Amino acid sequence: MEKSRNTLLVTWDNTEMSENALLHALRIARNVDNQIRLVHIVDQADSRTSMDQITSDFQLQIEEHSRKYDFDLQGIVLTGSIFKEIASYANDSDALMVIMGTHGIKGMQKVTGSWALKVIVGSTVPFLVVQDKPKTEDRFSSIVFPIDFKAENKEKLQWAIYLGKYFDSKVYLFKSPVKDKGLVKKVNINLTFAVKFLIQNNLDYEIHTATKSSQMAKETIAFAREKNADLILITTTKNISIADYMLGATEQQIIANSSKIPVMCVNPRAAIVHMSQFMWGARSY
Repeated sequence: MEKSRNTLLVTWDNTEMSENALLHALRIARNVDNQIRLVHIVDQADSRTSMDQITSDFQLQIEEHSRKYDFDLQGIVLTGSIFKEIASYANDSDALMVIMGTHGIKGMQKVTGSWALKVIVGSTVPFLVVQDKPKTEDRFSSIVFPIDFKAENKEKLQWAIYLGKYFDSKVYLFKSPVKDKGLVKKVNINLTFAVKFLIQNNLDYEIHTATKSSQMAKETIAFAREKNADLILITTTKNISIADYMLGATEQQIIANSSKIPVMCVNPRAAIVHMSQFMWGARSY
């Protein structure tokens, strides 16, 4: 990874979900030696409190949590819409990833689309979306990596390797069961590519195949639950549309999984290093 991108951004609104996101950030930072920056978004048009007061109160929270967790936290207050400001700030900052807490899909979100997915789209750094506290403080023991026919599969592989090497994780490659000969070829190319780089980076892996491609999201969640996975690693739909929000894009279902398994989302064309850095198993981060 780029050495200048060493900060974990945590979306912060002083809720239990934010606290859960912070705990996940601490879990990663203590293993990888990252900085952590809490990001508080204020819609100034709806706020009756001055920015000076908001910033002052936020700084007190940062100091309190720094003492509580014995970790030197940073913080920044941004004004605007969370749907734009988080991704924009992450793109232009030293962020390695954004960690965000969510309740999943509830109420009207089932109709209007996943709140979390709307925040994620447009970011050039990945989002780690969490619904609960970390199961352990140690590491990501198992990572589920769905594989289909799309070229974007390769863009998330760097993150499986990055996390796998730091946390000594096992990667479960979960293959889409397509039948069309052309798609079968593309799936197998992606699978071969992934296996090659996992071997070159000395990471343990297993290959499994889903039963129905039409239910890939549902089967991915069930498989991750079966393997007691610490993380599901996905790419978001390229050129996502309002129809995807309304009808439920595959990743939307996975992000809001009822098992509350953390999900890392990588947007297409969002890779920040070239895969050649992992060609010979070099630790480039």
